[in-house]
Amino acid sequence: MLQQLSRFAVGTLGKNLLSSCGARSCSPVARFQTDATGRILPHGGELKNLVLSDTNQQNDLIASCKHQKECSDRNACDVELLSVGAFSPLTGFMNHDVYSNVVKNMRLPGSNLIFGLPVVMDTNEEGIKEGERVLLTYKGQNLGVLEVESKWQPNKALEVKECYRTSSLEHPGVQMVAMERGKYYLGGKLWGFELPKRVFPCATPEEVRAMLPAGQDVVVFQCRNPVHRAHYELFTRALYAPNVRAGAVCLVHPTCGPTQDDDIPGIVRYHTYEVLKAELQNPAIKWAYLPYSMHMAGPREAIQHMLIRKNYGCTHFIVGRDMAGSKSCLSGEDFYGMYDAQDFAKQHAPELGMQTVPSADVVYTEERGYVTVDIAKKEGLHVRKLSGTKFRQMLRAGEDIPEWFAFKSVVRVLREHAQVPH
Repeated sequence: MLQQLSRFAVGTLGKNLLSSCGARSCSPVARFQTDATGRILPHGGELKNLVLSDTNQQNDLIASCKHQKECSDRNACDVELLSVGAFSPLTGFMNHDVYSNVVKNMRLPGSNLIFGLPVVMDTNEEGIKEGERVLLTYKGQNLGVLEVESKWQPNKALEVKECYRTSSLEHPGVQMVAMERGKYYLGGKLWGFELPKRVFPCATPEEVRAMLPAGQDVVVFQCRNPVHRAHYELFTRALYAPNVRAGAVCLVHPTCGPTQDDDIPGIVRYHTYEVLKAELQNPAIKWAYLPYSMHMAGPREAIQHMLIRKNYGCTHFIVGRDMAGSKSCLSGEDFYGMYDAQDFAKQHAPELGMQTVPSADVVYTEERGYVTVDIAKKEGLHVRKLSGTKFRQMLRAGEDIPEWFAFKSVVRVLREHAQVPH
């Protein structure tokens, strides 16, 4: 059944989508700045690889450090993404002036390049001074050395108001800034030594670019939860969007770092992706994993995700409804509008040199399987629904989950790990 669905998804579904939105041109309205291989240029023009592999130089830098900082899981993600160039054009943690400009204007000073969220190292250590070096460690590893060019006590209330559009502690990102991060921020040049040892591999931007086809559009799907049938329909259909050229591939690039407390742990999500990857065997779908710490910052985080994926070689970004959104932990009310992230990403996509692909609103029907909502209404089709709450109840009770809703392999992993989301 899955093989039939896979062929159907890349064939009939695409034709149906094209017929509903008009014939697709082989030349989209705007193309991208590319390197010699035909792949999209990174943000700022080049990948900033900060990894220092010479052992003698590493030892010299370590010997020059006056301080040592044990990184949190979030810190370690940021160190890794800086080291491999995922945060290009940054060459270290943001200094005070860069941080302030990104918070207020969403731009890097000087170049005026757009940048969604600040990237900072936090500490409670009073004794660290500007001009000194700090050895960054993580679970027994030496991740790198930070040369402190600036140290300051941030106005966290202003930061969260600008970046998360709220200063309420009911927002998980605001809680993180206010309660997890230390009193001071440190900015400066970073030398990366080792990447954090993980139970799941996270390919670098250079490695992902090498596995993507040269000269082709690359549509990226960002997620932080297991992939179900509707998600598969969504990112498969994106390959047939009017602004995507024939022959494009989709990169499924989940974030596997820290996220909301009630989300499924990264290692479990990784296993769901791996079994699905093996089950689908779809050559148009590529897979990689991103060691990124979610902020749940809605519109601003959509920009952050886009520029990161540009560095990984992606040309198009699927923007889901309420992307990176979050709800109040007290009232359950959404902090962002359903289409705020989509509108914001579309507004800034030309400046990023990328294109957006709004996620298709699909439903499952008894007569025709998955179709878009407008077709279901137009043809009076019978829509079948299964709420997230009902799905979780069925998982816990050991009931059969409809195959139209979830992949059996994914359900099996969730049950094996007893990771049923609340």
